[in-house]
Amino acid sequence: MISIIDLNSFAKLISALQQKGYVVIGPTVQGQAIVYDEITSVKDLPVGWGDEQRPGGYRIKKRGDGALFGYAVGPTSFKKFLFPPSLKLWQAQRTKGGFEIQKEKKEKFKMAFLGVRPCEIQGIRVQDQVFLKGNYADSHYQVRRKDVLIIAVNCAQPGGTCFCASMNTGPGATAGFDLCLTEIIEKDRHYFVVETGSPGGEALLQEVSHSKASTSELKGRDQILEQAKNRMGRAMDTRGIKELLYQNREHPQWEKVAQRCLSCANCTMVCPTCFCSSVTDVTDLTARDVQRVRAWDSCFTKDFSYIHGGHVRHSTKARYRQWMTHKLASWFDQFGTSGCVGCGRCITWCPVGIDITEELSAIRNSPGGEKPAAAKGRRGHEND
Repeated sequence: MISIIDLNSFAKLISALQQKGYVVIGPTVQGQAIVYDEITSVKDLPVGWGDEQRPGGYRIKKRGDGALFGYAVGPTSFKKFLFPPSLKLWQAQRTKGGFEIQKEKKEKFKMAFLGVRPCEIQGIRVQDQVFLKGNYADSHYQVRRKDVLIIAVNCAQPGGTCFCASMNTGPGATAGFDLCLTEIIEKDRHYFVVETGSPGGEALLQEVSHSKASTSELKGRDQILEQAKNRMGRAMDTRGIKELLYQNREHPQWEKVAQRCLSCANCTMVCPTCFCSSVTDVTDLTARDVQRVRAWDSCFTKDFSYIHGGHVRHSTKARYRQWMTHKLASWFDQFGTSGCVGCGRCITWCPVGIDITEELSAIRNSPGGEKPAAAKGRRGHEND
């Protein structure tokens, strides 16, 4: 059953999560941006705030209404709560006879992610594939991911750099959530259409007052999603995308984009699926205490490709080609899905406004580019 809840019931959802022991993580305004952090009530949400996004540009602005989720996506994603930017792997202290590993206090990670956009659900699913599948699961990611409850919010306000419709990851969520909300604001009414996606979501919904959605309310939800789909700021043609990039390793467009790219790694830092990291051993001044720390890294840094004998990717051209080809092509070979979810963050937060959709289009449409032998291809994630 698809239900309706009002603002009062929505506020009680947050209270119900806290009573169940969840730390609620949701959108909030900090430093002139909408970011994800711990929230305790509706007042912490970006009430009445929206955003404007373009290549190399972002700003928040007042909407003139009381929307709780009237924005696209900000510079942070839920990735940072499952795959922290910096993580101590272990710590040891020197003793007279050698050294001793210090026992770490076990943390409990019972988190409820509130306001998860459909593209970000796919981002979490992609990271699940990276860190949990295969022969070697990441235990640190695993313990954080175990008790996460996801409350999605369908996107009604795509940004100027969004292209989730091209990747089949939005604007409406179809799976991967416990509850999915669509916010609807009418002249004299503000409410949410709610869909349950798990037994946990159904149990949570029973904690608050709700009613069955009417035909007109469901129609209102569908209209919002259709309008959002038609207002995407960008589009990406994904037909034969893997073969296209594999066959154009020496395309002149790589050199053109390298002349603009700063190798600053902004695109990988804001990306909800990038997972590059480096591990460093750190000692104190007395050399009695040592920690092994894992931190986010990027394929855009020269040292990231360093192995015995030198660097593998010396040039910005090589590093940009590696990032884009991995994201849109070889990720399929590794993980069976695209590494791009169409959120547009890499475009918005690039200081020089490099647009991944335009770069792909330039390669596809150039007279000298190699065309894929077979354009069976993929439309986003539909074949995953």
